Amino acid sequence: MATMIEENGPSNHIGMQGELSLSSSRGRQKLESLLNKNMRIRMTDGRTLVGLFLCTDRDCNVILGSAQEFLKSSDSFSQGEPRVLGLAMIPGHHVVSIEVESDSLVDTQRFGSSH
Repeated sequence: MATMIEENGPSNHIGMQGELSLSSSRGRQKLESLLNKNMRIRMTDGRTLVGLFLCTDRDCNVILGSAQEFLKSSDSFSQGEPRVLGLAMIPGHHVVSIEVESDSLVDTQRFGSSH
């Protein structure tokens, strides 16, 4: 990809860098706004982990604090008892979906409106 950018000339190269840095800046701000929010992560093996979003990296690995594990149940009505994990690292290639729990967002909105 770097070769293609160089072939387009230096002015396009600078413009693309500006767009990329603006895009990555917005992405970084979004990720920072999610820090310490409760997240629910579904994994490829059917397990669901719930915990505080502490960190991620460029490989999409996720670190959750105070994490609890919920096993996939054959009965859709019974969730079962969670297993307390504490600090957990979820490899990015095992992540199916990530949801921010609504309680976590409501608390943030209340905090933001009170100041």
